[in-house]
Amino acid sequence: MSQAQPSIPSTPMAGSSGATTPVNEKGDAHSTKEGKEASISDIVQLPELQDETGVRTPAQRRKAFMQFAALCCSIFVAGWNDGTLGPLLPRLQEVYHVGYAVVSLIFVVSCVGAILGSCTFLYLTDRLGYGLVVVLASFMMMVAYALQAAAVPFPVFVVAYFFIGFGNSFLNSGSNVFLANVSVGKASTRFGILHGTYGLGAMASPLISTQFSHMQHWSFVYLVHIGLLLITVTMQAITFRFQSQEACALEIGLPPPAQEPDSLLERYKRVFRLRVVHLMALFAFIYVGIEVSIGSWIVTYVINLRHGGPSSGYISSGLFGGIMIGRVALLPVSKLIGDRRAIFVYILAVLGLELVVWLVPSLIADAISVSFVGFFLGPMFPIMTNHAARILPPDLISGGVGWIASWGAAGAAVFPFVTGAIASKTGIGALQPL
Repeated sequence: MSQAQPSIPSTPMAGSSGATTPVNEKGDAHSTKEGKEASISDIVQLPELQDETGVRTPAQRRKAFMQFAALCCSIFVAGWNDGTLGPLLPRLQEVYHVGYAVVSLIFVVSCVGAILGSCTFLYLTDRLGYGLVVVLASFMMMVAYALQAAAVPFPVFVVAYFFIGFGNSFLNSGSNVFLANVSVGKASTRFGILHGTYGLGAMASPLISTQFSHMQHWSFVYLVHIGLLLITVTMQAITFRFQSQEACALEIGLPPPAQEPDSLLERYKRVFRLRVVHLMALFAFIYVGIEVSIGSWIVTYVINLRHGGPSSGYISSGLFGGIMIGRVALLPVSKLIGDRRAIFVYILAVLGLELVVWLVPSLIADAISVSFVGFFLGPMFPIMTNHAARILPPDLISGGVGWIASWGAAGAAVFPFVTGAIASKTGIGALQPL
């Protein structure tokens, strides 16, 4: 796939000396000259764009902002989808008369769709263009949500999650790939805002799904999903106009990409030879697995072990609200102490807070602790994505980020499924130690 290749500056990784360097195809760093950070006054604006006279054109500024807004809208829907299921799980078990292990099949089927989507993202966008692919993915999710809104039998309900997982992977990883390919300057800030938008969607959806979970027509919650996707697909069509990412990049003033001699298969091989890609994929597998496991099962945990009432679903909103706030509020902290040190600090904080949720039998203390778990979990994924955009060769960013996202999707299914399988034998109390 021929992506628009900006020159991504080699910004120093905090906690280390010198500039961050790209990696060679064995996964080792090699020396490059230190790049200069671009100066961007507006934190949500994309690269410095200039016309022939060296003056940034207003049309390019507006187009860049529209593209970023469309990416945020897409990833908002991805977050909305991921945050919906937690408050609905107890109702699904009640309506369909299934246990923890069977209802967890939703995560497995969604995982298969997400991995297939992430692994084929590079191929499909190379053949059809980014603008067309994301619109098709959104329509695919709308059809699946329409089936679920009709409260179809459980096997059909579960199969619909395959198409949701497939389409959601394009909205999620596609937004990361697009931004990584056009990012210069304050890329970490824009990634923080992008992933904060994901947290906003994941925080807002439990507020809605909790209300629907107590209604007779509980499945009508998926009509809200369809409405959001209609808005998203309209923005995608107007902004990207079914074009390739190269054409979209040219519209905001980026230079045309250099001709890539490698075939698509060869670029896949080059991605798989990068050791750092597999290390980041392992990190994404564990991180996303933890995030989705807590968000999906914490409501059931609180209802069964802390005797929470009908409003327990709001605790899931607290988790994702913490993720949203943490991804923006902790940006200065990460820059101050360095991304590497920050990751370890955040992990230790999450471990301590999880012990509180596990060992302190208090509903209020657990709710507050879960919110702070999200707060400290939040910045980790944007830090990793921004790091990948800095160190990967420009022509491998799409494939590398897609591969990392596919393992994140696998973690989002494996961890909740394992939690449900263990809970079917030992009870939901297994969530926190796991």
